[in-house]
Amino acid sequence: MKSLQRVTCLGLVSAVAIAGMLVGCRRVEPPQPPAAQPPGSELDAAGTESDQPAGPEAESEVAKVPVGKLVAINIELPAPAFRGTPVPLSEPNVEKPLGKPRPPFLAPEGTVNLARSKPVAAGDPAPASGELDLITDGSKEATDFSFAELRPGTEWVQVDLGQEATVYAVVIWHNHAQARVYRDVIVQVGEDPDFIDAKTIFNNDYDNSSGMGIGGQMGYVETSEGKLIDCKGVEGRYVRFYSRGNTVDGKNHYTEVEIYGRPTG
Repeated sequence: MKSLQRVTCLGLVSAVAIAGMLVGCRRVEPPQPPAAQPPGSELDAAGTESDQPAGPEAESEVAKVPVGKLVAINIELPAPAFRGTPVPLSEPNVEKPLGKPRPPFLAPEGTVNLARSKPVAAGDPAPASGELDLITDGSKEATDFSFAELRPGTEWVQVDLGQEATVYAVVIWHNHAQARVYRDVIVQVGEDPDFIDAKTIFNNDYDNSSGMGIGGQMGYVETSEGKLIDCKGVEGRYVRFYSRGNTVDGKNHYTEVEIYGRPTG
């Protein structure tokens, strides 16, 4: 009887061992190649994957930015016109000032200011003061003679780059003599002067008061640094800048705009 039990136990042990060997000898699947990137996931100028939608629309929204050597673009700043950056307390949707110098902006090597001395058009062809060519003359100082003043309400100015270009960033200086906030700042890039097919790259109109849709960006306080906007390599020839007055006097002022990019031709 004891011999029978011993044989039975040995049989069970052997069965368990064989089963373990079978489990341990499962076929190992070869590693799979990484999944292909979906359409519309081209890398942007910073080398990160773009969050633009996939499909044909993505090709028209964002240019295919070559990822090469990135360098800090050189932005010459005017002298500060006041100390500190107080925020108008009664103005909604305004971001808190950074309180320190803006970090450098990186763009592909060869990026330059394409707007310098380029022609400027406006919805108000007769500025209340100043001339439209002041907006691209390179002078950014906060003086009474360095800006073009447009009438109150929603107004725009537009720069013709002269040819198609890949735009990586724009910088806007309104009147920065005081800590004021300009309302409904909207920036668009287009391939035709009538902006029939425009791409909006910035919009801080939080209540659609300018009738161009509610934007997702916040308002900001004017300083001598200007407002830098990342354009993520959008392509176009014309760049249009909207505003709807400001918190001090309701007028629209443009001291300088700079458009950093490279010609595509």
